[in-house]
Amino acid sequence: MERDRAARRADVDAFLVSLGVDPGELAGLELPVTVDVMRERVEFLRSLGLGPDDLAAYPLALGCSVRKNMVPVLDYLGKIGVRRDELPHLLRRYPQVLHASIVVDLAPVVKYLQGMDVKPGDVPRVLERYPELLGFKLEGTMSTSVAYLVGIGVARRQIGGVITRFPEVLGMRVGKIIKPFVEHLQGIGLQRLAVARMIEKKPYVLGFGLEERVKPNIEALLEFGVRREALASIVIQYPDVLGVELREKLVEQQSLFESSILVSGDDFGRVIERMPQAISLGRAAVLKHVNFLTGCGFLLSQVSKMVVGCPQLLALNMDIMKMNFEYFKNEMERDLEELVEFPAFFTYGLESTIRYRHGIVAKKGFTCSLAWLLNCSDAKFDERMKYDTIGVEEMEDDNSFDKDRFVEQVQDEDDEDMEEDSDYDETDDEFIE
Repeated sequence: MERDRAARRADVDAFLVSLGVDPGELAGLELPVTVDVMRERVEFLRSLGLGPDDLAAYPLALGCSVRKNMVPVLDYLGKIGVRRDELPHLLRRYPQVLHASIVVDLAPVVKYLQGMDVKPGDVPRVLERYPELLGFKLEGTMSTSVAYLVGIGVARRQIGGVITRFPEVLGMRVGKIIKPFVEHLQGIGLQRLAVARMIEKKPYVLGFGLEERVKPNIEALLEFGVRREALASIVIQYPDVLGVELREKLVEQQSLFESSILVSGDDFGRVIERMPQAISLGRAAVLKHVNFLTGCGFLLSQVSKMVVGCPQLLALNMDIMKMNFEYFKNEMERDLEELVEFPAFFTYGLESTIRYRHGIVAKKGFTCSLAWLLNCSDAKFDERMKYDTIGVEEMEDDNSFDKDRFVEQVQDEDDEDMEEDSDYDETDDEFIE
């Protein structure tokens, strides 16, 4: 009988070799004594979308019984909402799930996610994206990372959204990854609460390697003319700047701005400070906006001054710019030089702000700068209209572009785009290596 068992084992080993699997990898497991049982396991795994390379990469999967291990685990994953077409990805990332106990390993993780306010429909999406979670212990890294985030100011009610959009945070060690990242941002001028708000909005920034990407990008910004005191503002406006391959982009964009808009090296730094998203603007988009402005009658030197003062000109909707300019030229009848001094005119809504305010000012017979007319809140404007004349102090206008107003508008639009019944956003995946 022992000889027969040895012979059957030899047949199984030969079968494994034919699959490209080293039988030695399974030496410590109690294997089936027939090739038929092993073949059943292989065919079942193949039916899930796993190929020979997958089996060779994790041969221990062949030590799982189809009926006792695989079917119960996969049934459970299906019941909580994991999509069948995502199973190959999930199993390649975390094949150990086939050995897992539903009661001891899987169910507690699902319950933990629900307890962290991950919405029921998002739980399976979280597991599909980061299946390694199914092997985590609740009292380990998961709990400490959440506790640290709450400790720096991330709102408890936002934790579910943070986990949903970036579940990898639950696998990050506080001392080695999260805390050094937060402290480095504090070191360049961000307040801790500002870092917390950024993590709430874009938690994937925690996945940007501090040594590999974040620190080199900060140094690159300084090298290209950004002032150290402006770093915090740049990161708050455009957190993704920490994770892109920045140096090459800066070289390319500086060349584009110097050649097409006559922006000097120092002024290029001011452009990045005022609108860091400028590093990602395409050449065609930049040239289209520059050509529009020169077509309106501005000299290239004037366009350069306008772009440095308000880089958002290069990212605005062209139709809106055309309508604003037509109204400026035909109805307001002002000199072009006023737009050079206050290029932010193009960033204001024609119907919501410009036409309304110009009409009131014209009716009162006031003569004022564009900045005085537009660069204030509605409440401040209404207060100004209570007076019969414009005081000298009132005319000390601020020609600078209010980038905070522009950033807040963009952030509000982003918030409105979020689905109320789900915090999951697949677009974040592009930032995850």
